[in-house]
Amino acid sequence: MQTAHATVDRRPEKKFVMTPEAARLVGLSPRTLETFRCRGSGPVFRKIGGRVLYATDDLQAWLDRAACRSTSEDRYEAALAASRAWRKRA
Repeated sequence: MQTAHATVDRRPEKKFVMTPEAARLVGLSPRTLETFRCRGSGPVFRKIGGRVLYATDDLQAWLDRAACRSTSEDRYEAALAASRAWRKRA
């Protein structure tokens, strides 16, 4: 007699948060996160109906891409230049 085995999806579920919670998680104001979203410089997001959702994994990946070990890194210099340009526009 054969026993049927149920297939269980073992992938962890993605957790999604809306803009205010996403902003809290990354240490920004919701308005700044909205501005980054409009300019294409923020984390990946999903637009579902009238809601904007961020996967917490995407927020972490966005933060990780901005990580620097030293102020002499090219990545740090690029981020600093982008920040200065953003402030001039505001």
